[in-house]
Amino acid sequence: MGFKPIPAAVALLIGLIVWFAIPVPEGVSPQAWHLLAMFVGVIAAIIGKAMPIGALSIIAIMLVAVTGVTADSPSKAMNDALSSFGNPLIWLIGVAIMISRGLLKTGLGARVGYLFIGLWGKRTLGVAYSLAVVELLLAPVTPSNTARGGGIIHPIMKSIASSYDSDPEKGTEKRMGKFLALVNYHANPISSIMFITATAPNPLIVDLVAKATNSDIHLSWGTWALAMLVPGLVAMFLMPLIIYWLYPPEIKHTPNAVAFAKERLKEQGPMTRDEKIMLGIFAVLLILWAGIPAMLFGKSFAVDPTTTAFIGLSLLLLTGVLSWDDILKEKSAWDTITWFAALVMMATFLNKLGLITWFSGVLESSIGSLGMGWMGACALLLLAYMYAHYMFASTTAHITAMFAAFYSAGLALGAPPMLFALMMAAASSIMMTLTHYATGTSPVVFGSGFVTLGEWWKVGFIMSVIELAIFVVIGGVWWKVLGYY
Repeated sequence: MGFKPIPAAVALLIGLIVWFAIPVPEGVSPQAWHLLAMFVGVIAAIIGKAMPIGALSIIAIMLVAVTGVTADSPSKAMNDALSSFGNPLIWLIGVAIMISRGLLKTGLGARVGYLFIGLWGKRTLGVAYSLAVVELLLAPVTPSNTARGGGIIHPIMKSIASSYDSDPEKGTEKRMGKFLALVNYHANPISSIMFITATAPNPLIVDLVAKATNSDIHLSWGTWALAMLVPGLVAMFLMPLIIYWLYPPEIKHTPNAVAFAKERLKEQGPMTRDEKIMLGIFAVLLILWAGIPAMLFGKSFAVDPTTTAFIGLSLLLLTGVLSWDDILKEKSAWDTITWFAALVMMATFLNKLGLITWFSGVLESSIGSLGMGWMGACALLLLAYMYAHYMFASTTAHITAMFAAFYSAGLALGAPPMLFALMMAAASSIMMTLTHYATGTSPVVFGSGFVTLGEWWKVGFIMSVIELAIFVVIGGVWWKVLGYY
């Protein structure tokens, strides 16, 4: 069977209830309400994992085309259903995932990890910081946070833990594995905050913010990276110390880790041609994404972020670092392009048909009636948005379902648009800390068995509070210094 019957039935039932059983509210068109019914059904199916998200997205595209909720003409409805496949932000993430394949294929990602452990690995805390720094260095060109935290860094972390006989199956996870696994995981949401290209949903946030502000705010790669730099570095610095305090490792000195890392580097041998090319392309991407040519030579030398991604991928193909076969096998990239296009399309037309404006108005009047002022009202919106993630197993589904309405309500209540956009963007990654199903990296790290469910949720909640405080307070001051509000 192509779907799980119970989650699929629940999702279908929810969609049908919204469509047929709930009267269309005053001020909402029937087309907008019917699209909402399909959208809610799709989100419910994603949460319940009725089918893979890509397969559900194909069904969503079909439903929009068949029902004609966006247009009277069947051909126009089909054009609308496929409209987001031309969105550059979607291709930015898809192509960047393809580029990140080069880090795995060449072994450059692992080499960088072992280099830092070789430098700082004499103490367990040093190993933890090495993992965090590598996470941060790989983030700009690894939009799959699962590939980064789960595919590159987690195997390195497990190898080091096992070299000290820290193994959950032997009951020795407290030696260092528990501490390192938690650092391995919690570095992932922080690095995801810091760059548009660090996790797939970030460009969706850029798109939703632009739409909500009539393109008055369009967060560029450089603007986002500069905004998140200071609070992100503070959070990344404090995180291993907090986890060290919560779950101190039994083994605190790790001279063997340095020898272990050097042995692995020796096995890898000198840097290969492909690794050097990958490193060079990595540098080109960062320079272009940061807008350095435009800063040095003027606006005529600016390169679009998606164009930059295509330049990077083209160079990898031309040099043979990646083959077209590698690109075809990069299923997560094609999957991301598919589900991203479907969800962005549905969110876009919910906005065009006036549903988001209506819902944000309901939120605004409900919270505004409490008389809290914009700061209190927006704090309430931010907390409700972030902690709703306990109900979501997908950051993309959560952001697609809630971001636009909550952000628009904040603006209507008087929040400075740039300040609230950055706080909502930070919260959209901080919420990954909360549960063992919060994002793709969570089940990978949790599944290795070093951390119990209770410990995972406890650390997740503590880190969410601390990181949100860092971004609100330190981020707020930093953004004021930058003149963003």
